[in-house]
Amino acid sequence: MKQKIFLGADHAGFELKEHVKKYLLKSGMEVEDIGAHKFDSQDDYPDFIAPVAKKVAQNPDSKGIIFGASGQGEAIAANKIKGIRAALYYGSNMEILKLSRTHNNANILSLGAKFLTKEEAIEAVNAWLKTDFSNEARHIQRIKKINKIR
Repeated sequence: MKQKIFLGADHAGFELKEHVKKYLLKSGMEVEDIGAHKFDSQDDYPDFIAPVAKKVAQNPDSKGIIFGASGQGEAIAANKIKGIRAALYYGSNMEILKLSRTHNNANILSLGAKFLTKEEAIEAVNAWLKTDFSNEARHIQRIKKINKIR
């Protein structure tokens, strides 16, 4: 069974989401686009990000990719949902992406559309999706402690 990827974005991330969605579908990935489904300059990211985070939380083998201007607010909104570990990326060192997976087992990637080209976003998505959690005891222990925070 293919890993399901849930996507969500507001107006600021809409164009980049659409580009990444086409790429993922062309690559044979199972994708569910939670929205926005059309450009609306007045929409609000929590309306799309919270449903993505809830879907990922309900489907532990899935991942989410969310998009906004900076990705900051989107990551904050996603991380309000129990079981979500959203990591932010808006360019720079790709090692950050890999560490979000190997050390933190991030299940949502938040991309800052204002700071990434389409090519950089595809490169980031590929690196993130291809990187596995290390399953090292110290990282498992840390995630368990995070899960206990209320």
